[in-house]
Amino acid sequence: MTQIDEAVAIRDGEELDVARVDQFMKEAIPGLEGEPSIRQYPGGASNLTYQIDYGERSFVLRRPPFGHIAKSAHDMLREARVMKALKPVFPYVPEIIAICDDHDVLGCDFYVMERMRGIILRQDFPEGFHLSEGDTRKLCLNVIDKLVDLHRVDVQAAGLGHLGKGPGYVQRQIGGWSNRFRKARTDDVGDFEPVMAWLNDKMPEDITQCLIHNDFRFDNVVLNPDNPFEVTGVLDWEMATIGDPLMDLGNSLAYWIQADDEQPFQILRRQPTHQPGMLTRDEVVEYYMERSGYHADRFDFYEIYGLFRLAAIIQQIYYRFYHGQTTDKRFAMFGQAANYLQKRCLRLIGESDL
Repeated sequence: MTQIDEAVAIRDGEELDVARVDQFMKEAIPGLEGEPSIRQYPGGASNLTYQIDYGERSFVLRRPPFGHIAKSAHDMLREARVMKALKPVFPYVPEIIAICDDHDVLGCDFYVMERMRGIILRQDFPEGFHLSEGDTRKLCLNVIDKLVDLHRVDVQAAGLGHLGKGPGYVQRQIGGWSNRFRKARTDDVGDFEPVMAWLNDKMPEDITQCLIHNDFRFDNVVLNPDNPFEVTGVLDWEMATIGDPLMDLGNSLAYWIQADDEQPFQILRRQPTHQPGMLTRDEVVEYYMERSGYHADRFDFYEIYGLFRLAAIIQQIYYRFYHGQTTDKRFAMFGQAANYLQKRCLRLIGESDL
């Protein structure tokens, strides 16, 4: 039997004040008794996610990382409010139970949500999870369908129209991520200037604007343990906004490492897209276009943008490690990862006829 995704022991330096968590939880949620058991989910390199259990009652707490963080990053209150508004029209969003902006509790904003019990596919299939090649393809298509469904959400009906900044989303993303990369660059990482210049020169107009997730991956999707083809939850809404859906797809494909990719790219894999039956990146694009009705003559721009954006995210995290603002050893190799992504972007640019 496939294991339901569970939290593990808390990483050193990321412990929560149990007494303060307990007091907040009991004031916010009626009927809690006893002492809480707190563990941490191992995935993620940005916000921290904890499982809090009171006997059979189980919750999830999300907070920003410890240490210095950029002022506009890790906005827990925004994420919680987006989820709360989206839940009635996109039922795969976890229910928000409590929001805290009192820094006397944990020294930061945080929120508590329902725990969605299920299977989460991380780097490899979990123990006991066996699918044929055909069934793996079916699962893959069902997951992509949820991205299509999200892009069809009526933004105004959800009360999320305020997230949009009007036309020019593509341009804002190229400018914004370029600025963020430059600010986070360290001496041991390439400057990405040819990549940023190409993206700035080749960027298309917005194809349309809709609600986008901005971090849609297998390890942010919850599957029904009794029917693993069924998606029951979509997690991690920190970067959700109104934007171009093809940019959203490009972001997802940056993590879509397939079986025939070169070894340096395989090292970055964090979801089981290498399994027999999984769609290739080209097949993902083809299927998404068919289901969504959107069209782009060439997807090169969006693929290279997704890789560059991933490099900028990695570099922002590596900057904190490089300057001693975090000691998490998982981040020690992030500079090398950014350098590899620059090489990959430059190779794809060389192969592009845009």
